Amino acid sequence: MMSRTKTILRLQAKETRSHLSSSQISLLSRIIERRLLDLVNGFETIMVYASKVPEVDTSGLINDLNRRGVRVVVPIIERETCSLRLSYLPDPSALIPSTFDVPEPLGHELPARPEDVQVVIIPMLAFDIEGNRLGYGAGYYDRFLSRYPHVTKIGAAFSCQQTGNIPTDDNDVKMDYIVTEKGVIRCNGKGPLT
Repeated sequence: MMSRTKTILRLQAKETRSHLSSSQISLLSRIIERRLLDLVNGFETIMVYASKVPEVDTSGLINDLNRRGVRVVVPIIERETCSLRLSYLPDPSALIPSTFDVPEPLGHELPARPEDVQVVIIPMLAFDIEGNRLGYGAGYYDRFLSRYPHVTKIGAAFSCQQTGNIPTDDNDVKMDYIVTEKGVIRCNGKGPLT
C-alpha cells in the first residue's frame, strides 16, 4: 500500500514540476542557489548532486562553491551495487550524462571518501514539512545517508514540490533542511548551520 502511495505521489510530483517553464526553473534555481550558498557557508567538503532537467539546477552552485575554494564532491551511480561512488569535481566541464541521464565525471574521477563529506545537497521529487523526501525510488541516497549518518542533509526543491504527508519506512532518511525559492525549512529540530 505504501509503495503504491509513493508511486502516485511521484507521478503527481513529476506532473506538478513539469508545469515549470525552463525560464522559471532557471530563475527559481538561482534563488535556491543563493539560499544554499548562505546555508553551507564555512564548510570545506560538500557533496552536491549534478542536476538534470527539470531538477533544481545546481551548475551555478557547483561553480560558485569551487570558486570559494570548497571541495565539491559529486555522486556517481553504481547500478551493480546499488550504491553511490564519490568523486571530487574541480572542473564541472568533466560532467557528461550517464546512468539515468545524471551528469557524472566519467573518465575524470578523483575518488573522494564519504567520511570527509560534511554536507550533502540532495535532489527531491517531493517533500513534506517534516523533512521527509521522496526521491526517484531507487534508494541510492537513502542507503548512502544511512551508512554515513554524520553528514548534514539538505534537500533542494521547488516549493511546488511540497506535498502533504509522505509515507515513510525504516529505510527513508529525513532531511535536516529543505531549501526552496521561498525559504529554508529546518527539520529534525535543527537550528542554523554553524
